[in-house]
Amino acid sequence: MKNKYMKAALKCAKKAFDEGEVPIGAVVVLDGKVISRGHNRRTKRQIATAHAEIEAIEKACKKLNSWRIPDCELYVTLEPCPMCMGAVLNARIKKVYFGAKEDKGRSLTAQIAGANLLNHTVEVEGGVMEEECRQILSDFFSSMRIREKAKTAQSGAMQGDNE
Repeated sequence: MKNKYMKAALKCAKKAFDEGEVPIGAVVVLDGKVISRGHNRRTKRQIATAHAEIEAIEKACKKLNSWRIPDCELYVTLEPCPMCMGAVLNARIKKVYFGAKEDKGRSLTAQIAGANLLNHTVEVEGGVMEEECRQILSDFFSSMRIREKAKTAQSGAMQGDNE
């Protein structure tokens, strides 16, 4: 069952990829059904908080007409950042499943989840479809480096033409 929902989150990540955003996707699940989806939109919206998790949580809260969604689970393709874990705790989400582990030291996720902040803790399980979740990120950053290299080469060629 976990893979089914992580596949839905990966579809959201693919949408972000196609929009030129860092490909992170998230879905909120209630009673075995996806009730909301989100993907990164920081670049498009130019808003620091436009993370996949925040978007999915906000949509779920609106759908359920409550800021508390304690029977819900969140599936996200990358380990949530501290801001997103704060939103998870605030929304009283029951459990978070993530795919790829953040390599840049976000090990705070588990500490924040179990810190009993806001009189709530959340279960966290990582490594769900980890390879697939890591691969889309790797593909994105590889293609970004290729684009940047091409831009630099083109810029250098144009500059040479002007001399």
